[in-house]
Amino acid sequence: MVAINRRTLSGVLGILAGGLTPAAAAASPPPAAPPMTAGTPAPLPRLEVPSARAITLADALAYARAHQPAALAALARIQQARATADIPRAERYPILGVTAQLFEGTTNNTTASYLTVPPVDLPRIGGTPSETTGSAGWRPYASTLVGAGANQELFDFGRIAAEAAAADARVTVAGYGADAVALDLALNVEEAFFAVHAAKAVFRAAEDAFERSLVHRDFARAGVKSGLRSPIELTRAEADLSRFDTGRIRARGGVSAAQAVLAAAVGWPEVALDAADTTPGAAADLPALATALQLAGERDPRLRQALAQLRAQEAETRAVGALSRPDLRLSATITGRAGGATPTTGGVPSGDGYLPNVPNWDAAVILSWPLFEPTVSARQRAARAAEDVQRANIDLVRQEVTTAVERAYVDVVVARDALPSLEHELEAARANYAQADARFKAGLGTSVELADAEALRFDAEIRRALGIFDLAKTRAAFGRAISEGLHP
Repeated sequence: MVAINRRTLSGVLGILAGGLTPAAAAASPPPAAPPMTAGTPAPLPRLEVPSARAITLADALAYARAHQPAALAALARIQQARATADIPRAERYPILGVTAQLFEGTTNNTTASYLTVPPVDLPRIGGTPSETTGSAGWRPYASTLVGAGANQELFDFGRIAAEAAAADARVTVAGYGADAVALDLALNVEEAFFAVHAAKAVFRAAEDAFERSLVHRDFARAGVKSGLRSPIELTRAEADLSRFDTGRIRARGGVSAAQAVLAAAVGWPEVALDAADTTPGAAADLPALATALQLAGERDPRLRQALAQLRAQEAETRAVGALSRPDLRLSATITGRAGGATPTTGGVPSGDGYLPNVPNWDAAVILSWPLFEPTVSARQRAARAAEDVQRANIDLVRQEVTTAVERAYVDVVVARDALPSLEHELEAARANYAQADARFKAGLGTSVELADAEALRFDAEIRRALGIFDLAKTRAAFGRAISEGLHP
């Protein structure tokens, strides 16, 4: 989500920054307007900002936290980690089960020993004569069994606690990951919100330039019609009017694109969303760089997540080592069984083995201890190697956080220091335009001189709008770098 939104914003701002300036217009001239004469009217209506539901920045951030798919996915990962943490604790509960079995096979008893190894299931045969000759050894008999049993952990020697601690550490990692997603989401929303303001400011500048150019065109037409001005004055005015008309159309499209980006960043169900505030507002005061680095080191979720991942890996190493500890369990079963073969003592029970009417019960305390398990040792070595990877990753993340804070700090300072110069540039451009406009109306200036003054003013207005946006955007990026809004 982050990469897609920022690429889209870059495209929108590229249109705003380069597609409407006089230099870009000269490099890529718009389609030529139809030839017009001095008496031909030019019905060019005023354009309006694309209509869309307006929302404040605070409401946009709140809505995004509650509805943006990226935020919901982060919360779902936390819930998944919590559910996973319940798995080892479930081993403390008793295990209950039932079984029902029907066999048909031979029953030749012998004292041979064997192991039951999956996938070969070997049934126990006992209490019957051993037949080694003739066809009697191959005669099958029925055998049935039904039963219920329970198994309860008595003492695990800390194995379950170690596994639960490792799972809980993963929940903490997921929580810090959700914090990082929340900060990135807020930055996306703020950048998209400020981009709407910048697009609207550019559109207003383009619309105002068009209206001034329209007045100049009408003034030039009247001058040509009265014979006081050369026809070239009108053709130049028509060309400028066409260029500014194209500019305002593109600027209006830039507003629509910025509104669409804001809707996507917020997770709004409609295609477009407008920014309700009139201005982005002044950037908050910057803390000292040393203070900013300290704040980032204390509360940046990426760094805290890296530290939590190391602790989780250490807990995982301990949990793997706990697999070699003893285990004490209680087992109890009650069964009914019967076999159709003739036993060595007693008679065949009724039902010829098809009716499990011979009762049995048992209870046992079982102690198991894997004294030598090479796979557990190998897993421990792999887990310790993973700890080294996490330690190296902490240093990498700390360096990235420091670099991000320093870069964001410089960007804000540059944008803030450039804004007064942009304001002065706009004031000078407006004064230059006023002089050129007065000279043109007095017959002392030409349409070329007026067009240059108009282009200079239009460019200064766009640069100022983008300068305000740049300051708001860089301040938001700096806030993300120092994790504003998160508590240490």
